[in-house]
Amino acid sequence: MAWIANAIRDQTPQQFKFEFGLWTLTLIRHLINRQFKKELSVSSVHRLMKILGFSAQKPLYQAWQQDPVLVRTWEIETYPAIRAEARAAGATVYFADESGIRSDYHTGTTWAPRGQTPVVEVTGRRFSLNMISAVSPQGEFRFMLHEGSVTATVFRDFLKRLMIGADKPVFVIVDGHPIHKAKLVRAYVDSLNGQLKLFYLPPYSPQLNPDEQVWAHVKRQVSKRLVQDKDEMKRLALGALRRIQRLPRLVKSFFHQPECQYAII
Repeated sequence: MAWIANAIRDQTPQQFKFEFGLWTLTLIRHLINRQFKKELSVSSVHRLMKILGFSAQKPLYQAWQQDPVLVRTWEIETYPAIRAEARAAGATVYFADESGIRSDYHTGTTWAPRGQTPVVEVTGRRFSLNMISAVSPQGEFRFMLHEGSVTATVFRDFLKRLMIGADKPVFVIVDGHPIHKAKLVRAYVDSLNGQLKLFYLPPYSPQLNPDEQVWAHVKRQVSKRLVQDKDEMKRLALGALRRIQRLPRLVKSFFHQPECQYAII
């Protein structure tokens, strides 16, 4: 119930990959079913929201940084042009992204007597692990783990790994983070004489990047375990990432999310 309350209060339906912009009882019902595999009736969801102290209200609307015109232009003009250029050059297209996982991030449920909140002992130490990965519509998956902040140098190193064994051009689509546009990154790209090209998603549009699904998948796997130190976190993250790498069909499924279907081959 706390998870549901936090989700409805602090996040939008779009952040959960729903197309509708308002929390309705039906949408909350779908969210509960997806998160907890529990099928509730709309009337049961209504009673649940009342218990949690929620009521149906008319919202106040405020500006959102994402530009829907830029998003639509990307979907129907910009990306199709990139895809056509890639086909003409025989290039592989990757969508890339960075993320991190922390020792104090936990998810999942456990059984306990009704009315008695269970307590699970975990380490009080805080540590984190950063990751970079790239997915292609063909099901290819590349990744790199990194301790510490992901800097322009780290991103360049990832690009270098991406180019190992590449006998055809590589196109990489990323967001507009400053590390992706740093001078040393541009210098490396320029040094390859067209074998590597970078393209940038519209601002504030992470939902357009299918690589976002990688992090959701990895965090679900790792956060359910009682990680005691950084080495164990790294081992679990590597296991989750390598499993994705062995499942091209899973990688392809990331492109079938509603906001990412524009990128399907």
